[in-house]
Amino acid sequence: MIQVALWFLAGGIALIFSIGNSRIWASISTGFFLLFISQAYLLYPAITNPRLTAIHFIVGTIASMVMTFGFQEYYVFSRTLESSGSKLMVYLVTAIVVAASMMFLLINPEPSPVVVRQIKMIENVNWVFLALINIDMAMKIYGQIKESPIARGFLGFIVCFGLIFLWRGSELYLQVFGWDQDFVKLAGKAVVNMPSDTIRIPFSRTVHEIAGLASSLAVGGTFVYLVKRLR
Repeated sequence: MIQVALWFLAGGIALIFSIGNSRIWASISTGFFLLFISQAYLLYPAITNPRLTAIHFIVGTIASMVMTFGFQEYYVFSRTLESSGSKLMVYLVTAIVVAASMMFLLINPEPSPVVVRQIKMIENVNWVFLALINIDMAMKIYGQIKESPIARGFLGFIVCFGLIFLWRGSELYLQVFGWDQDFVKLAGKAVVNMPSDTIRIPFSRTVHEIAGLASSLAVGGTFVYLVKRLR
C-alpha cells in the first residue's frame, strides 16, 4: 500500500509535469504515470480477476516502452534542438495501445494463473533491459546538456532507473528460478527447487521491496526538481 501510494504521488507529479511543459517531455512523463497505473492493482488485493491483473502488467510493459521512446526522443532533441509531433498525439497513441491491449485480452480466453505469471515476467524482462538502455540514454543526454540548469535532473533519472533495475531485476531473478510466490502457489513447495542456503530468497525479496519504494521516491523527487528548474 505504501509503495502504491508513493507511486501515485510520483505518477501524479509526472502527469502534471507533462501537461505543464513542452512536447519533448510528454513521452517520458506519460511513461512514469503509466508505471503507477501498472501498480494500482495492488490497491485491491481482494480482486482476483485474471484479466484485470494481466492488463496492469501489460500497462507496465507499455510504460517501459513509452518511457524509453521518450528518452530516445530527448537525446535527439539534445543534439539537434528539434522535436516533432504534439503532446495530444503522444497521449492518443498511448491510449490506443492500452485500449488495443485490453481488447486483445477480452477477445481471448480468460488467462490462467500460469499465463498471468508469464505476462508479469515479460513486464519484468522489459523493465530490466530497458532500464539499462535508459540509464545509457540519460548519461548521454547529461553529457550533451551538462551546462543546462536541468542537467542534474538526468542524473536523478539515472538513479531512478538504477533502482528500477534492482526492483524489477530482483523479482525477475526469483521468477526465473521459480522462487517467486506466484510459482510456489501454482506448483506447490514440494516441486520448487529451493536453494540450500536461506539468504538469497529473502534478500532478493527485500531488495525488491526496498528498491520499489526508493524508485518511487526518486522519480517524484526528480520531477519536483525539474519543475523548479523549468519555472
